Amino acid sequence: MSSDKPDPSIRLRDRLAARLYRLKRRQVAYRHVWIGRLIFWGGAVAIGLVAVLFAQMTELAVETLHGLDDRFPGWVFLSAPLGGALIVWLTRRYCMGAEGSGIPQVMAEMAQHGHRHRLIRPLLTLRIMIGKIVLGIGAIFAGFSAGREGPMVQIGAALMHLIGERLPRRLQVDRRHLLAAGGAAGIAAAFNTPLAGILFAIEELSRGVEERMSGLIITAIVIAGVVAQVYFGNYTYFGWLDISKVDTPHPVGLLLMVSLTCGLAGGAFARLMILSATGLPGRLGRWRRDYPIRFAAGCGLAVALIGLVSDGLTYGTGYGEAKHLLAQDTVLPWHYGIDKFFATLVTFASGVPGGIFAPSLSIGAGLGQNLHLLAGQNYLPAMTNVLCMASFLAAVTQTPITAFVIVMEMVSGYGLVIDLMIVTLLASGVSRTICPPLYRTLALRYLAAPERAAPEPVAAETLQAEIDFNKEKP
Repeated sequence: MSSDKPDPSIRLRDRLAARLYRLKRRQVAYRHVWIGRLIFWGGAVAIGLVAVLFAQMTELAVETLHGLDDRFPGWVFLSAPLGGALIVWLTRRYCMGAEGSGIPQVMAEMAQHGHRHRLIRPLLTLRIMIGKIVLGIGAIFAGFSAGREGPMVQIGAALMHLIGERLPRRLQVDRRHLLAAGGAAGIAAAFNTPLAGILFAIEELSRGVEERMSGLIITAIVIAGVVAQVYFGNYTYFGWLDISKVDTPHPVGLLLMVSLTCGLAGGAFARLMILSATGLPGRLGRWRRDYPIRFAAGCGLAVALIGLVSDGLTYGTGYGEAKHLLAQDTVLPWHYGIDKFFATLVTFASGVPGGIFAPSLSIGAGLGQNLHLLAGQNYLPAMTNVLCMASFLAAVTQTPITAFVIVMEMVSGYGLVIDLMIVTLLASGVSRTICPPLYRTLALRYLAAPERAAPEPVAAETLQAEIDFNKEKP
């Protein structure tokens, strides 16, 4: 007579098989997680390496340009118009989306997901990334006033976008998190300012993104920063600032003067950039719309003329000139800041790839040179330059926390932290009264309403009230 009870050996075998199956699945999951982490870490390493290469090629382009201009007077009157026309033609023909800074493009890519508006075209492709590097270096070599830090945000985000397509799907990493991490790592590696990279991601890129992305951002920044420091060493962007001779408290009148002057100048600068991007008035606007290549050549000629007035000081990023002003080892013309102001505006209006972070710092240093006499004997000229650099950058970008931290880290000016906080907050507030947020407004150019038959750029005035980056959800 047979028994209905199962054989104990069969039950034991089934339990062992189930446990072995769960163990194998867990091992596969762990393997996928570590593969994903290795891919992500490799992307952060790549961002650091690209930042190093971009920095070296940019400095080489600036040195070569000055050498050619010294050897062949009037060289920039040939290189800037022809180079500008060629670069804009290549950008419009092969790399649409590589023009300008790069930060608005990343913000548009992050904004269009889960939003009722969509991108007009992809902005983080491999072709755009390569074009951003090559054409950006070419624009600086031609004589335009542009930086590399803003472009590194787009380059870093593009690298993370390409890497995200190869991450295991079971990781479920939000694409917006990857873009913010890549952009923050790019700017941190470019300036060698890890804290500023984190704050830039929080203050500008990751509005409305969940807190769980912080680990991705910090990891990417640390790895990219380590790669940059392996090459450059433990350095600060503008050297070490000696503040031992500065008395505290510092003159309140000076802080207010710096905040007001740089707030108005930075707000006007951002307002003019938005105007040039959304449509210049009159014949100038029609010329740019109908003949963009000729317009770029005309902008190149204007850049060369400004360079002639400034004795070539406005060419390139402005890094060397700002460093000289901080070190007080040379005297620049009183109008250097004004010249750099207009050279950078013309460069942006031309449509060539290039950022505004480094030029903005250089403009601020030039303005500081003209304001330092108000500081008194106990306040060094270099300190006024530092305050003006931070406040002008804060007024242009309207990101005061990022501005004061990025300048503080670049000069190791931790003793000036209170002054930097005061001037950046005040300058940013002054700028907000005359100009909307620069990068968020420029990002609207790349978004189109889905109900339209053909994707067309949406006017900034129409979408400014509709798109609230602070309330976006993935």
